[in-house]
Amino acid sequence: MSPLKTGPEQNALPPCALEGGLHEVYALRYARMTERRVHENFLRRDMHDGPQPLDFFVWILRDRDHVILVDTGYGYRAAAERGRPIDFSPAEGLARVGLPPERIETVILTHLHYDHAGGLEDYPEATVHIQDAEVSFATGRCMCHEVMRFPYDVEDVATFLRRVYKEKAIFHDGDTQLFPGVSLHLLPGHAKGMQGVLVDTPRGPVLLASDAAHLYANLEGNAPFSLTIDVPETLNSYRRIHDLSPGADHVIPGHDPLVRARYPAMTVNGVELIRLHLPPHSP
Repeated sequence: MSPLKTGPEQNALPPCALEGGLHEVYALRYARMTERRVHENFLRRDMHDGPQPLDFFVWILRDRDHVILVDTGYGYRAAAERGRPIDFSPAEGLARVGLPPERIETVILTHLHYDHAGGLEDYPEATVHIQDAEVSFATGRCMCHEVMRFPYDVEDVATFLRRVYKEKAIFHDGDTQLFPGVSLHLLPGHAKGMQGVLVDTPRGPVLLASDAAHLYANLEGNAPFSLTIDVPETLNSYRRIHDLSPGADHVIPGHDPLVRARYPAMTVNGVELIRLHLPPHSP
């Protein structure tokens, strides 16, 4: 794995001058699972086992006038309850790079799993965008079964529902043009209402696939991740991901450490930001 090229550390994230639907896109890693093995990451077990760690990200979209947060990650409570440590909470990371979470007005939740929808209370002013199907699933009869509710956290779901009652949630039924240069795309399989975010950037469209594809290897080998509720839908979503993006270097999987190796980075107050709006490193 190539070393990260971060350049000198900065004290603040520089202002963004992009407009006309173009955005900067940053991945912020807040946690990692270093002991993960290959056989844990695929539905069909690969007998050639070995280390295959996972990274945990939230994503930041910026133009001249707006900041959009894609997913809210998980915090210290879930880390302790599930035995999955974090480096810092996503809200702390955002504050350190000069994006106070209490000022963020738009959050997109790709799905409601604990590692993508925790800590929503840290964003009191945010309107949350989510798919109808995901909320129906996470609050419906499937949650009577422990194996189905395991990836969800009841406190996170309840926090989201409070946001609904405050009229700070917007539901979507399938693909949606959310803002100029930002669209949502239903990619079910891993979760019932899984959605990806397609973002226009100076290097062309970038698809934040989130957990529609945890790893590049899921897409490259047509090999679903170990946690999927619908295998045919997952495979169909892989096809849609290929159709939505101009090439593999325009797709960002949800948990692959290779993202950090392939793209330029910058460091702001000790927080590493991966610049996905810039071209990947040359091979």
